[in-house]
Amino acid sequence: MPELRYFDTAKAEKDTPVTKTGVHTEFLRTGRITRRGDDWHPAEKRYLTHKEVAERTGRKLEAAGSQAHERINSFHASIRFPKIVYHRTLSGRPHLGYCHVTSAKTKFAEFDDVRWSFYIANFFADVSDKDLFFKNISLGYSRMFFAVAMERDAEEGKLVVDRKIRDDGLLFRTRDPKAALKNVLMLGAVNESLRKIIQKL
Repeated sequence: MPELRYFDTAKAEKDTPVTKTGVHTEFLRTGRITRRGDDWHPAEKRYLTHKEVAERTGRKLEAAGSQAHERINSFHASIRFPKIVYHRTLSGRPHLGYCHVTSAKTKFAEFDDVRWSFYIANFFADVSDKDLFFKNISLGYSRMFFAVAMERDAEEGKLVVDRKIRDDGLLFRTRDPKAALKNVLMLGAVNESLRKIIQKL
């Protein structure tokens, strides 16, 4: 796959003031083209580095993650999740990334003590059953809210996807923010009466 290039659309959209001496006039007069900040034509593109794109993507993802955490914790006093917001961008595609919002433990199906993490992604994909985290990434504009069961790897000493519950470890995955909120609240509900209230949402 060829390396993607990104350009700054904000710079292209700005109305730059027209200078009295145009670039072509300066070239004819002096034989040089000077590149000052005010004589770039608005249609010219300033290409962004992958690092700049990743930083912009990260800021947007973490803002969405913080907002999602506030919404989850404002539902009911007995449902509180820790704020653990951080992001990752995909290698070679820095405009695509995902944000970790929170982690907790819950009872899920026949499993009594399931550790899970809730994420938001600015793309839609399947969670891989291999070492790579995502597969079948949708190239169209989309988003994904999902929770993954996690466990500590005894050998490596880090959290990995818990595949005992399901092959991909997914507890839920949706494009709908309302459905995602409902699913996270169900995972955090402390009793059956609260679960019934959440199910009616």
